[in-house]
Amino acid sequence: MSIGNSPEDERPFENEHVEADHEEARPSIGRALQQARIAAGLTVDDVSSATRVRMNIVHAIEADDFSACGGDVYARGHIRTLAKAVRLDPAPLLAQYGDEHGGRPAPTPAAPLFEAERIRPERRGPNWTAAMVAAIVAVVGFVGFTMVRGDDGSNEANVAEGSTPGDSASPTTKTKKPADPEPEPSDSAIAAAPQDKVTVRVAAADGRSWIAAKDHNGRMIFDGVLKQGDTKTFQDSSKVHLVLGDAGAIDLFVNGKKIEENFQPGSVERLTYTKGDPEAG
Repeated sequence: MSIGNSPEDERPFENEHVEADHEEARPSIGRALQQARIAAGLTVDDVSSATRVRMNIVHAIEADDFSACGGDVYARGHIRTLAKAVRLDPAPLLAQYGDEHGGRPAPTPAAPLFEAERIRPERRGPNWTAAMVAAIVAVVGFVGFTMVRGDDGSNEANVAEGSTPGDSASPTTKTKKPADPEPEPSDSAIAAAPQDKVTVRVAAADGRSWIAAKDHNGRMIFDGVLKQGDTKTFQDSSKVHLVLGDAGAIDLFVNGKKIEENFQPGSVERLTYTKGDPEAG
């Protein structure tokens, strides 16, 4: 008789090694977000400005510390927002967060009392308003009929005294002024932009891209993702600052002129435009 572990005793030990290798192969949520941000060429400040998530929370999430988020609901929202900003699918990260933190929180059921109050029948009294309206309409109709009959006699007298029947019977015709020809549309709506302002039009021609735009005071005008085919126009009195998450997918028109830049797909570009001829700062 041999003494030692049987093959059945060794199988659980092997399964534990397989599960451990699988866990090591999958990066953590924070690590995945950090790697995607670095690959996109964005800093923590860029992501914080684009998503309005504070920098300390971005740093904490990239370190897999979700205590600063204020709860599971806010943590899931931050994960989804940061993933979209760095062009990462949020669904696997949210599923991973659910596996590690007890699943998705159950929705709060609606109060049944509200439904009962909403469908309760309403008691109605006599519709005095409709009765009054009907009476007024009858009176106005009678008065109008009487006035029409009186006008018929007076019209005949006027025709006999001065005007000819043909003149009174024919209605006065008005010559309609011909409509001014509509101007042909210009190649771009930006071409008619005021000369005393800077106007920037951004078009996602070759794909989707994250866009951030600020005015001359540094205030955020827009931050979000443009899908392919979408356009946005920004205008300021002196200066517009842009950050393009995927500059290769974007067509730019500044003060009526197309910017002919050979932006590479996936490149992040920070640009500034002023009045007059387009000048990138």
